[in-house]
Amino acid sequence: MLLNSNYFLFDMDGTLIDSTANIEQIWARWCQRHGIALERVLAVCHGIPGSSTVKLVAPELDAAAESAWLDQLEASDSTGVVAIAGAAAWLAQLPPERWAVVTSASRAVMEARLAHCGLPLPRYSICADDIEHGKPHPEPYLRGAALLGVPASACLAFEDASAGMASALAASCTVIQVGQQAPSPAGIAGQISDWREVRWAPSTEVAA
Repeated sequence: MLLNSNYFLFDMDGTLIDSTANIEQIWARWCQRHGIALERVLAVCHGIPGSSTVKLVAPELDAAAESAWLDQLEASDSTGVVAIAGAAAWLAQLPPERWAVVTSASRAVMEARLAHCGLPLPRYSICADDIEHGKPHPEPYLRGAALLGVPASACLAFEDASAGMASALAASCTVIQVGQQAPSPAGIAGQISDWREVRWAPSTEVAA
C-alpha cells in the first residue's frame, strides 16, 4: 500500500507494538485481585483508557486509584511486548514534526513500551493523562492533529481497535486499520497486517 499523506497519527498498542498478551495478563491479575471475571474486562478493555474499563466493569471502585495500580504494572512489566514488523523502519523515515502517537495508555506506559521495543519516542503525543474524554470520543485525535498544527481531516490515522477507529473517524481523520482484531467499520480507507506492507510518498498538498 502506498500512503500519500504528510501527517500521521498512530495508536500504540496493537498498531505500533504487539502488547495484547501482556495487557491481558495484567488485567487478569487485576481481576483476580477484585474477584471479577476476566471475560468481562476483555470484552471492553481494548483501545480505551484503563480508567474507562474500571468504570464499565466495576463502577463501585475508585477508577483513578485502580488505573494508577494498572499503570504501575504496565510501566514496569514489558514481558512479551514486541514491535510490530516494520514499525521501526517506517517511523524512522518520517520527519518528527509530521507524526504523533495518540494512545489510551498513560505517558509512563507509552515511554516504557516504546523504549522496550526500540521504537523512537515521538516529539508529539496524546496520552490518557492528557485528555478528558478517551476513545471512542474524538478528543484524542482532534488534540493529536492540533499538536501537528493541522486539522484532523489532513491526518492519516492508524488504529487496530474498534474504539480507536471510531475516535479517529469521528475526528474526521482518514483511517487505516492495522491487523484484524476488530471488525472493519464503514468509512475506513484500508487495512494492513503490518508495516512491511506500506510505503510513503509525501503529498504535495498543503494542509488548510
